[in-house]
Amino acid sequence: MRMSKRTLVVVILVVVAIAALLVLRDRSGKENKDAAHAAENEPLAAAVATVQKEPAETSVTVPGVFQAYQDILVHAKVSGYVKNIFVDIGDKVHTGEVMAILEIPELNAQVQAAQAAVVRDRAEIERTGHDVSRAVAIHSAAHLDYTRLSNAAKKLPGLIAQQELDDRQATDLSTEARIDAAKSAYAAAKQKESEDTSTLQHYQALQEYSYVRAPFDGVVTFRYADTGALIAAGTDESKSAMPIVRLAQSGLLRLRMPVPESDSNFMHLGGPAIVQVQATGQVIHTTIVRFTRSMDRNTRTMLTEVDIPNKDLHLSPGMYANTTFPLKHNTNAMVVPIDAIVEGDEPYVLVVDQTNHVVKRPVVLGIQGANFYEINRGVKVGERVIVGNQLNYQPGQQVTPSPVDIDLTNFIQTSKTRKAETKSQRSLPRQGVQN
Repeated sequence: MRMSKRTLVVVILVVVAIAALLVLRDRSGKENKDAAHAAENEPLAAAVATVQKEPAETSVTVPGVFQAYQDILVHAKVSGYVKNIFVDIGDKVHTGEVMAILEIPELNAQVQAAQAAVVRDRAEIERTGHDVSRAVAIHSAAHLDYTRLSNAAKKLPGLIAQQELDDRQATDLSTEARIDAAKSAYAAAKQKESEDTSTLQHYQALQEYSYVRAPFDGVVTFRYADTGALIAAGTDESKSAMPIVRLAQSGLLRLRMPVPESDSNFMHLGGPAIVQVQATGQVIHTTIVRFTRSMDRNTRTMLTEVDIPNKDLHLSPGMYANTTFPLKHNTNAMVVPIDAIVEGDEPYVLVVDQTNHVVKRPVVLGIQGANFYEINRGVKVGERVIVGNQLNYQPGQQVTPSPVDIDLTNFIQTSKTRKAETKSQRSLPRQGVQN
């Protein structure tokens, strides 16, 4: 069967098109192989940072809670009914200010009875004092009379009867004894007056406690009693005596922080502390004033305190704050970004030498910051170290160094470098670094 000319032309065109497609495919495959071979031979890009001298400081930041410098429950010393209460929650009080008055009728009666006893004792003292004076006067007259008769009898024996001398002598001795008795009565009256005065002072002191006063400048944080309430004496902590108010000394606050055991050796009196109040954003520079010098067995932390003046009461007990304690400081440290360090039993860095080859260097680390490490030994200032993805590089391997922007406070790499790293990661499978 013979083909027509039109059919023959169509067959020829189809054959030519197929041949052209085959030629184009072979050429494209060869170009792709050449590009892949060139990509394999091209050195990988590596983000590098330069070792530089910078001040290095390490610190620990610990959360804490503000507490009033003193915080107490104010109890009554004596039992009684609340006659008046002058404060409520939030009120500021000063030392010695009367916050409440208690009504104690039986105590008032005891004070009056003690006062009457003291008045009676003083009258008795006056009476016995007069008795002493009278006894002294009588004895003085009797003694003079006896002395005069005795002298006369010595000059003129037989002039005065011996019986009369004996009577006068007896009277002299008797009046002298009365003086001693009067003095004893006077001393007893003085002693009784002293005892009754002490009793009066005792009751007056208890009566003074009916005025409940503030023991220090502070703020009333809670009120427990109202007018007419019966308040039991709070002299025994085992009793459930109701307090009158709760008082906090908020003009000076304690900030207590649990410092980890690893950092406790750096705590010392007068050491610097930087407090940042979360609620207000306020930053306060202060010093350490006290710490427990012992570890909590459960948390392995040491309680440390700083004092924060708060005269205007803009801070309140219970607020949270973060306190930073500087630990180590070196004004001229060799530092690198923290991502440049490969940590382990023996930390190391990957240095890119002058010929752009990778060199593994063991290092001795010093101060660790939030985003940097101090290197004490192992590298020199000005050398370039690979930052991140160190497992993608082998010692002796040639790389294309790509410097990164470094901010040791906030480490940042440029977007160009990140793209280069992404490309290198896709080109090379991850594998371990050879020693």
